[in-house]
Amino acid sequence: MQSTIGSRAFQNARLQKKNRKQADGLLPKAVEAYRAGRHADAQAVCGQVLALVPDHFEALHLLGASALDSGRLDLAEQALTRAVALEPRNAEAQANLGLVLFSMKRYEEARAAQERAIALKPNFATALTSLGNTLMNMQLFAPAIEMHDRAIALKPDFADAYCNRGMTQLLLQRNEEAKQSFDRALALAPRHMQATFGKGLVSVNLRHLEQALAAFNAALAIKPGMTAVVAQRGRLYVQMGRFEAAEADFDAALAVDPGLETALLGKAHVCVLTERIAPAMLACKRVLEQNPASEVALIWLGACLAKQGDTAGAIQHFDRALEIKPDFEDAILKKIFALDFYPGADVAVHQAVRREWWERIGARIPRRQLGAVDRDPDRRITLGYVSSDFRSHSAALTFLPVLRHHDHDAFKVVCYSCSPQVDSVTDQCKAAADVWVDATQLSDDELADRIQADQVDILVDLSGHSAGNRLTVFARKPAPIQVTAWGNATGTGLPTMDYFFADPVAVPHAVRPLFAEQVYDLPALITTDPLPDATPTPLPMLRNGHVTFGVFNRIDKISDQVLDVWTALLRALPSARIVIKNGALDDAFLRDGLIARFTAQGIEEGRLTCLGSSTRQEHIAAFAGIDISLDPFPQNGGVSTWESLQAGVPVVAKLGNSAASRAGGAIVKAIGLDDWVAEDDDGYIAIALKHAADPAELARVRAELPTRVANSAAGNVRTYARKVEEGYRQFWRAYCAAD
Repeated sequence: MQSTIGSRAFQNARLQKKNRKQADGLLPKAVEAYRAGRHADAQAVCGQVLALVPDHFEALHLLGASALDSGRLDLAEQALTRAVALEPRNAEAQANLGLVLFSMKRYEEARAAQERAIALKPNFATALTSLGNTLMNMQLFAPAIEMHDRAIALKPDFADAYCNRGMTQLLLQRNEEAKQSFDRALALAPRHMQATFGKGLVSVNLRHLEQALAAFNAALAIKPGMTAVVAQRGRLYVQMGRFEAAEADFDAALAVDPGLETALLGKAHVCVLTERIAPAMLACKRVLEQNPASEVALIWLGACLAKQGDTAGAIQHFDRALEIKPDFEDAILKKIFALDFYPGADVAVHQAVRREWWERIGARIPRRQLGAVDRDPDRRITLGYVSSDFRSHSAALTFLPVLRHHDHDAFKVVCYSCSPQVDSVTDQCKAAADVWVDATQLSDDELADRIQADQVDILVDLSGHSAGNRLTVFARKPAPIQVTAWGNATGTGLPTMDYFFADPVAVPHAVRPLFAEQVYDLPALITTDPLPDATPTPLPMLRNGHVTFGVFNRIDKISDQVLDVWTALLRALPSARIVIKNGALDDAFLRDGLIARFTAQGIEEGRLTCLGSSTRQEHIAAFAGIDISLDPFPQNGGVSTWESLQAGVPVVAKLGNSAASRAGGAIVKAIGLDDWVAEDDDGYIAIALKHAADPAELARVRAELPTRVANSAAGNVRTYARKVEEGYRQFWRAYCAAD
């Protein structure tokens, strides 16, 4: 018996020795295939080795490394876990296992493996910089940079470590340091794709868009089709206003990697901007399925809900994003904007969220030191206007009349344009300026430098918290006096903003202590130029036999509250029709959703007409078919209110409890139509019913309205511009008189 057992053990030992010899002979072939990048061959040979010797450490290690390089992460984890179990003191195997776990986004486990590797081999530069990357993804930025610095100290020619350090510095907004790190990496390895890509990301942060595009294209020339770079180039194209090119890049990246988060989020962004809500929502939901904590997906899904009029749902998404990332500026901006549409929010709520922006974003920005200022109260004042809307945009219609009618002997006008999109309106703005500065590719600090170099006395924000704003420049206070006006006239919450142009109806005196700015009254919150060739048209109801109401506003202003009022009005007038006109109605998803909201309230679809995008001339001409315009609430119309009045169509409005919900009524009152402005919902319906029942009086008002508007201080743009200049002179004299 003992001899049989001994014989079997001897035979097993001989077989193992034979298998080991055969395995060791195969291993060089696997190594050769791995070095040649033939991963399928390398992994097949490693499989043969492991079939002969299941605990062959070198084969397991090589199989894990090859599987990692070829993206087979499950296989890589399995092989390397077995390898480190066999030889737990092998630093290279521990480090490679850390890389696999990092790629699987299991950062705590990756960190533990990488720290074990470094404990075994303290001078392991590769493991040090890999640990730095893991710590960066855990948002432990200072320790991450320390690891990269240790790797560089051990290996001063280590291009990857310089690049990795640059990526961490980039996340800390230390852009100049990041650029230096990437430049050092490229000096050591001129075709370092990741460092080239990193330089592009620095340029994006600095708004140097053309430089960023050149860098991304160079990175793709080094490694064509790199989906991460393609997706970032798509994001850059969005910033440049090149939406078709952006979407092409997102689609190309998703064709290779359907779950690539950057590309899905970019797709959502560009779809929201181009009013295609259904595909935007789909992209957001795909991201949230794989990453429920994606704060960016949450804000774009919130934006989709806001577009459909679900303001409460939108705000919930923005709040969730802020729980995940409290200093996420885009979430705060979207929440600020959405609250203007929310029936439950008043002035106190609106100004509180604006202060939140200041506390989380603005207060962290260093203030500028101003140079010597010539405090002559009567000298020519240099005005600086900052906007991304010097183009065909509703905001431009509110400030272009003032620009065009400035007294250039008393005021020097400098315009800082922050949008790459230009058109005929841009040309008009340029013509109205003494100095035009294309600030599209100027970082905040560079723009502040330019404003100081131009010796601007009064810097005017024309955006508020709307898209494209440069409030982070105003937080720096590069000018002695700062004013917010017109483009999104609801106050900013910035202690660095001195004045806010408003009017006594839009911002009653009782609530002014809630604003960060000192309120200065104009005849109206905004004005617009007279309509070209506007002549009163016949009253449509005289030929139609029924009243036609019009809503030429953004459809996201149609809150459930105002929809209830409008449908009650339509039920009270069974023959009445309503026309809603907005470019967003080109989107069938939004159009069908809006119609469904009316039909759910018992209004037949045939009584509702939806009109989409058109030229401005066609837009104005459409007022010829409207008897009475209905102002939405709580977010009122602004430019649309002026257009309706100038076209001869009176507007029913209601005063709410915020600047956004009092703007329409303020305009209507400013031209003397006080009896068209209600205090509550019942009053709103009563006004509409009263005037719909008196076509003769309505026809008289229609005929007189254009002249009434032109003769009012609010509607006469020359008079309005003089009032604005009186304000500027008053601000300047107060500054000059101050200590």
